[in-house]
Amino acid sequence: MIRRTIAGAAVCFFLNAGLGAEPIRVLAAGTCEVALEGGEVSLSLPYYGAAFVTLAGDMRFVRGVELKVSSPREFMRYRGSLAAVLYGGLRAASGAELPREGVADLEASQLFFAPLPEKLATIYQIPIAPRHGMKSTPYASVPVDTIAPERFPLLFRLMPVMKGISAELEAMRFGFSAKPILSGEGAARFSFRYPEQLGERAFTLLVDNAPVTRRGEDLLLKAGEHSLVIVSDDYRNESRRFKIEEAKVLDLLIDLQDPTPLIIFEAPENARIYLDNALVEDQGKALAVEPGQHEARFQVGDYTVLRPLHIQKGKTYRVSLAVDVEVSEE
Repeated sequence: MIRRTIAGAAVCFFLNAGLGAEPIRVLAAGTCEVALEGGEVSLSLPYYGAAFVTLAGDMRFVRGVELKVSSPREFMRYRGSLAAVLYGGLRAASGAELPREGVADLEASQLFFAPLPEKLATIYQIPIAPRHGMKSTPYASVPVDTIAPERFPLLFRLMPVMKGISAELEAMRFGFSAKPILSGEGAARFSFRYPEQLGERAFTLLVDNAPVTRRGEDLLLKAGEHSLVIVSDDYRNESRRFKIEEAKVLDLLIDLQDPTPLIIFEAPENARIYLDNALVEDQGKALAVEPGQHEARFQVGDYTVLRPLHIQKGKTYRVSLAVDVEVSEE
């Protein structure tokens, strides 16, 4: 038995996860299926009712399951009359499949047992991820260690722990609900398109300055903005930012670029532009050049401007001739 104090009241949790399976008979009101996008699923339980809790779909972005018991206001007068019990390792006593509702004879291992407190809402958080970071607070308790998704389904049960149940308690209905607790993460999925003339060659992919070695797998990331960098001797180096949304997968298609340097010239319409003494016919269009030293010449009537250019591999240069008018007053 482990004794904890929650909001100033002593509460006893009896943890029996190490014990073997025990036979139980329950009245299941139904199944709460917890899914990533399913939201909260609710059932109504009598004072002796039970509910199955199952998981469905992708659980990568889920760190736990929140179970909530909503008690009627009249229950506040029945201190210590009911307990909340959670079971795992469920198996139908007959060897058949587990029923979804109705009377069920089961074999199960008790995971926790706790008196149901005199509260209108009692919340239990069940971790399912190894690094869940969840802790008990005055508003919610974490009564068990991590229960991996493959150990589901679980069974939640209300159980009388006192004799002489009154007619009022027998008539009460308790709300029970289950919902996912999201991890605050999403994922990025990378795909690449290669230049036809180069094909597939080596490059380094960095996300938030950390190398990504398994590019074919989804990369789990915290929700928010992240940085991506491509470093290569065979493609253009590139950097960009992208945003990850919680519990969503972002598909990123990256066009790897030829590292041949490009020059874009801009000048007035009546200007003639020469690169290494060759006339540039199509101004504004990216012109591929070899890395190294080049010379640009702008000619407007009798006015000529020469500019040396040091061109590096994998970069784009924009070379502009600006004609300005300066007015001064004496």
